[in-house]
Amino acid sequence: MSTLTKDEAIEAVYTSLQNDNEDIDLHIANLKAALAAAGDKEAMFETARLAQNNRTGRKMMQSYFKKRGVKVVFS
Repeated sequence: MSTLTKDEAIEAVYTSLQNDNEDIDLHIANLKAALAAAGDKEAMFETARLAQNNRTGRKMMQSYFKKRGVKVVFS
């Protein structure tokens, strides 16, 4: 399997979030690998594109991703 770029991996996460978290763990793993390949430590997400664009939804997303080794920040 080829490694996705950071932007492709983030786009896949957005798609998964819009599809009721379908294969979200796979996409998080791909994002983690893409971040490592790019030498980044965190993933930047746009709040307007999230399924739950409130504080609770963002904190839940940060917590879920952190448990899987990905730091999430929002723009």
